[in-house]
Amino acid sequence: MELTANYFKTNDGVLLHSLEAGSGNILLFIPGWSQTAQLFQILLKDLATDHKVIALDMRGHGESEKPAHGYRPSRLAVDIHEFIENRDLKKITIIGHSMGCAIIWSLLDQFGDKNIRQIVLIDQATSVVAWPSWDDEEKNLCGSLHTPESLFNTLTLLTGPDSSQVRESYIRDSLLTKTCPSDVADWVLSENMKFPALYAAHLLLEGSTQDWRDIIRKITLPTLIFGGKASIFNPLSQIWISQQIKNSVVHIFEEAEGGSHFMWLENPQKFLYLLRQFLTGKNA
Repeated sequence: MELTANYFKTNDGVLLHSLEAGSGNILLFIPGWSQTAQLFQILLKDLATDHKVIALDMRGHGESEKPAHGYRPSRLAVDIHEFIENRDLKKITIIGHSMGCAIIWSLLDQFGDKNIRQIVLIDQATSVVAWPSWDDEEKNLCGSLHTPESLFNTLTLLTGPDSSQVRESYIRDSLLTKTCPSDVADWVLSENMKFPALYAAHLLLEGSTQDWRDIIRKITLPTLIFGGKASIFNPLSQIWISQQIKNSVVHIFEEAEGGSHFMWLENPQKFLYLLRQFLTGKNA
């Protein structure tokens, strides 16, 4: 199935790029921090045989314009809301990866669940930064990666002279399993590098310092959640999310199954099977 590139202009004049194909029920994919629509290719081409699929590059990411402003979840959620309204999209299954989940949570917080019928959340912490008073259990249940100090240390490295090496090491050593093919890792890295480091740092700061647990507890839509045993986020955090959403199901990929932060790239067959089961209401 051939993917078509389309463009949409936000109310503050930023041109956003999307990949689209197919017809039928709408699946809207939101990539994570520094990720791109291209990384969903294998899913889009399969699902476009019986769905309308759309993957959106957020501002600054991929083939979208890269303004010097707007790198916070609230603004990115506004961009998505405008896109949905402009295209008059209805009964959407919205699918977020990593910080893309946080963008969905911000969208729900600001605009409610109008036009959304299902949610898919792929491996995101409810609070990337832990409060100093939290014990290990709360950190694990939130999927926290950073203390306030370690976050700012990371931001300093991300915007420093060795930024490219820092990003490469992070992707190869933290986001993928050790058995991930090198060409896949190279591709993920090349797509990530399309997001300028300074803007990436701003978005990482804004996205990491929010606690989304109050929004998650309010979700009532059917929800599918994915996590991985080899993910940067403790899989207990994905189980916690499922426990808060009554109408939800969670799947945790084992490391041997490609259970990284990018489990759909490492094990597309299993991922697509579980996603299709959810889309048809079978919930394997």
